[in-house]
Amino acid sequence: MTSFLYHIALPEAVFSSPAASILLPIALGTAVGYSTRPQVNDPEVQALKQPPLRPPARVFGPVWTLLYGTMGYAAYLAVGQTTAGLDISWNTKVVSAGLYTLQLGLNLAWMPLFFGLRRPIEATVDSVALLGINGYLMSLWLDNPATEAAGWLMMPYVGWLGFATYLSAGAGYLNDWTFGPSKSTKGTKKQ
Repeated sequence: MTSFLYHIALPEAVFSSPAASILLPIALGTAVGYSTRPQVNDPEVQALKQPPLRPPARVFGPVWTLLYGTMGYAAYLAVGQTTAGLDISWNTKVVSAGLYTLQLGLNLAWMPLFFGLRRPIEATVDSVALLGINGYLMSLWLDNPATEAAGWLMMPYVGWLGFATYLSAGAGYLNDWTFGPSKSTKGTKKQ
């Protein structure tokens, strides 16, 4: 598994630069968010039943920007600074870099799955995987004094991922796990 994670990890130059570590997830998240966000007047999105406690849509952009920056800085602290001789094994560094890269890819896939493809089951599975990977990364980093600050920085992200998983699963469940056109309009042609 370490070999696989080594090959999928972002380049070391990203992790060794605090600016690149912070700005890369913000830029990628912003690009995916703007390209796959639902239209304000999309009747199918407006008709979706939402679980209790869902915040207004305007909250998500600022929250995700902050979380992307925080997770990027955590990756810099845990992976990038370890190149400066901090006490972390090569295996832990490779696992950290690979899992961080994997979770970033899964994170970026959620919006296209949920809003673009309208696949709530796959989006919820993606969210559960994100929560598990990031919970493990947080735990791994908290267990080592050299990466403990990175583990603490991951806590808000892991907490939000738990909430996001609830929202994803809740919306899927409340809408019978289908976000396509309503059953009454399926199979009818527009004239």
